[in-house]
Amino acid sequence: MTDESERTTVLVVEDEQHLADLYGEYLPDRYDVRTAYNGADALEVLDQSVDVVLLDRRMPVMSGNEVLAAIENRDVEVRVAMVTAVDPDFDIIDLGVDDYVVKPVSKDTLVGVVERLETVAEYNDQQKRLTAKKLKRNVLEVEKPQPELEASKRFSELQAEIDSLESEVQALETEITESRIER
Repeated sequence: MTDESERTTVLVVEDEQHLADLYGEYLPDRYDVRTAYNGADALEVLDQSVDVVLLDRRMPVMSGNEVLAAIENRDVEVRVAMVTAVDPDFDIIDLGVDDYVVKPVSKDTLVGVVERLETVAEYNDQQKRLTAKKLKRNVLEVEKPQPELEASKRFSELQAEIDSLESEVQALETEITESRIER
């Protein structure tokens, strides 16, 4: 999600229409839900506004793996969870998904997956911000003498921002890890 005031957009890709519609009903009103009943339609409606894709792996004509490959070749920043009847095997290690859920799925499980992927996106955003601030701090530490750094209000504020972001990133990491265990 790019902004906290914006609603998360979830794209449900499932060839069994009744399941796709059910998944859409499972998701609370705080999400904008789009539904595609095949891979081609999914790629047609996928754009920058989509935050999360819930993708069936086994679909006729265009499989979930093929849809995933097409998503990876696009310039979209999206989190993807496979929601499938295919039991996981070691091939999922190389699969470009953020989560993998085996059907049947309950409402709580599906909502939990979307919430976890929102947290992963937030974690990634905060981690990028943290890294950028640390790089700036490192440059200043190399280029400026220690007494000047200690006297700088801006440098002190930068360090405080880094400390705060480190705490936020750690809390998000814990949240992701714990939600994974609870499943």
